[in-house]
Amino acid sequence: MIRNVVGSVLALAGATAAVWSPFRAWYDGRHGSDYPIGELFTGITGDGTGVLGSILLPFALAAVVTLVGVVLRSRLLVAAAGVIVLGFTVLWMVRVGQAEGSLVVSGDGRGLGDGVANAFGGGVLLLLGALVMSGRPRHHRLERSAPPPAHPTHDDAPPAGEPYGTGETYRAAGDPYDTETRSMPYAAPGRFDVPVEPPRPHDGRDERP
Repeated sequence: MIRNVVGSVLALAGATAAVWSPFRAWYDGRHGSDYPIGELFTGITGDGTGVLGSILLPFALAAVVTLVGVVLRSRLLVAAAGVIVLGFTVLWMVRVGQAEGSLVVSGDGRGLGDGVANAFGGGVLLLLGALVMSGRPRHHRLERSAPPPAHPTHDDAPPAGEPYGTGETYRAAGDPYDTETRSMPYAAPGRFDVPVEPPRPHDGRDERP
């Protein structure tokens, strides 16, 4: 969260510097807003232009991309805005160098002005803001565990050849009614020992030969 805030501040500061730079002197006191955008591709001349048709146009586009990137917390969009600013600044320097023969820096207002420094600084701040930002958090989906079966499966079925309710499986599980008791539905649970032959009365005679 803190990284996104710091990165957003850097990105917005860079976009502001880039948009403000065309209103400053770029070369020999000539403002950047006086350079037509088309001359960056065909060659620099002495012709002027309006503000909307100047080098301000790509910088304004970069500022819009920066705002969208900050709102969406997209590092890619913020970095793209920085590349746009630096790319057009370098392209302007190449065209001016071709037209003037060389680029000079002088403290008396001749040569490169502070507008170029603002543009470069804005592009660097945009790239730095993209590096500092952590981006949008990634949510990892957790796989849901399978719900318990509503009906008994094959694993819960008794062994093959053994009907439900009989066999050692259910007696081992603590079934109070075993197979023999189930055959007597109205008898109390348990086993009954029935004598095979009743005892004979004793008449006092010795049965031994």
